[in-house]
Amino acid sequence: MAVALVTGGSRGIGRVTAILLAETGYKVVVNYQRNKQAADEVVNTIREAGGIALAIKADIGDELQVLAMFAEIDNAFGPVTALVNNAGILFQQSTIENLTAERINRVLATNVTGYFLCCREAVKRMAYRHGGEGGAIVNVSSAASRLGAPGEYVDYAASKGAVDTMTTGLSVEVAAQGIRVNCVRPGLIYTEIHASGGEAGRVDRLKESLPMKRGGQPEEVAEAIVWLLSSKASYVTGSFIDVAGGK
Repeated sequence: MAVALVTGGSRGIGRVTAILLAETGYKVVVNYQRNKQAADEVVNTIREAGGIALAIKADIGDELQVLAMFAEIDNAFGPVTALVNNAGILFQQSTIENLTAERINRVLATNVTGYFLCCREAVKRMAYRHGGEGGAIVNVSSAASRLGAPGEYVDYAASKGAVDTMTTGLSVEVAAQGIRVNCVRPGLIYTEIHASGGEAGRVDRLKESLPMKRGGQPEEVAEAIVWLLSSKASYVTGSFIDVAGGK
């Protein structure tokens, strides 16, 4: 059975993606950093529906914790065959004058270094040259990588720009090793992340600026992620799906 790791899988897009992957037949690992209760609720939801799931606590920005997480997955389920790099952080809306090195580095540690570390460990298990059978990776970026998030969180947007570039380069690097690497860029989606930026109602404030005149739902992003991981997308790599209501 295929094994999927969803980082930041306890809430929002990650939560819905984990549940949908389980419904599709994957063994699912729900990674979380702080909220054990939320992660356990996702696992219980999957198990109650007859699926197989496990919650693992790890800060993906910490190399040792990433190594420990992949080792635990190896022991519990076998090697990861599908990776959803979804964990991401942002901080209070701010112009550049108030950004500190500490804040910038924390954003980059999770949103960039964490993605690299998880991709590294996944490739070690998936690549033909390491005895793997191939696999698929989906990086969750953001429409902010294209739009820049001016006056709100340019640091977050820049981190997602790095994710876009990594997706392009890595997809070419591992294509002949049986690994597909793609990216989904959500726009204004109803998730808790906006509260982290200090404006829980941000989607409703901005939705009229979108061609579709509405915010998106996590399920709409999860469907794109699950499709990219599936055999239905077997000839798709290095591609980007914008799930952003037309903007």
